[in-house]
Amino acid sequence: MEATAVNGDESSVGVGAGVASQPPTPATVSRGFVAWMIRHRVALACSCAESGDLFFVGSAPNGAPVFSRSRFSRAMGLAGFSQRLFLADRAQIWRLENALAPGKIANGRFDRVYAPRSALVTGDIDTHEIGVDGAGRVVFVNTAYSCLALPSVTHAFRPIWKPKFVSKLVPEDRCHLNGIGMASGRPKVVSVCSLTDFVDGWRNHRADGGAIIDVDTDKVLAEGLSMPHSPRLHEGALWAVNSGSGHLLRFDPQTGKREAVVFAPGFLRGLAFCGMYAVITMSLPKTGRLEGLPLGDNIRRSGATPWCGLLVVDLRQGAIAEWLHFGDLIHQLFDVAVLPQMRSPTGVAPDSAELQETITIEEATGA
Repeated sequence: MEATAVNGDESSVGVGAGVASQPPTPATVSRGFVAWMIRHRVALACSCAESGDLFFVGSAPNGAPVFSRSRFSRAMGLAGFSQRLFLADRAQIWRLENALAPGKIANGRFDRVYAPRSALVTGDIDTHEIGVDGAGRVVFVNTAYSCLALPSVTHAFRPIWKPKFVSKLVPEDRCHLNGIGMASGRPKVVSVCSLTDFVDGWRNHRADGGAIIDVDTDKVLAEGLSMPHSPRLHEGALWAVNSGSGHLLRFDPQTGKREAVVFAPGFLRGLAFCGMYAVITMSLPKTGRLEGLPLGDNIRRSGATPWCGLLVVDLRQGAIAEWLHFGDLIHQLFDVAVLPQMRSPTGVAPDSAELQETITIEEATGA
């Protein structure tokens, strides 16, 4: 499947020949999933590192779900806004801009068309999650080098923080630093799978060696976690997914007390919020990777069958309110973004023929 194309200036919107409305494998949604998106005036984007797909999920005027995708080499961390997306790829971080003028619709269905407009080239440093700071700069998790970094004009990256227990910057993935939580326009918390300082040291500590760390103070806010991902600050609490156990966790930032809000039978990873709802990506556990993790026992105890998709969690009730289930060909999802003030977005892939026709002209200003 290809993405939508926009031809000519802002007053002329055309359609690429390869546009389709469904992903390459069928997806099913819960009865209220589309109504939930419409009620909150949001759409969703989620990334799949396994296939390189950036999936978009929106709603049609008749209440049906609308799916589209754009293919990258390795789609990982996402930072999504109404007019702009950032996506971490294998060797770069893409900036995608909405190519549609206000009020325009492409293909009779899409009210956003995200097109690549620039790439921050980093090399293959295993970039995981990304954030955008108050100055509009991309802050990213450099997992290979165990640090947080900014793009550099002349180099692959500029490190701005590393855990105090990591002795030097080398591409050894020493603690599997993987997640970043922003607050007041700056990085505030990170997640690691271990507190180790040697090559791939985290792999022997997957069951209970994970932690969440305060970037400002280097204080360990929570430990004894199982492969934590996606630390977030929301509604006065610290949140994260405990991927190795299958739980969404809430922490009291004052006391450190933790609460398992909900369990899901899969490997949870991406986490985004929409008011009093959390949206989480769930993946099929990789073969052989459950050994020694609480997740395997938790799945067996629940009697559930793992699957891959999106979960919408009602934080007030601690229950899964809505869900999207991808078909059998999609096994792994990484990140998710809640895209505000829209109905149905799509994207254009960097190497697609459609991008060659996605030409828009910025309005001239001045004399």
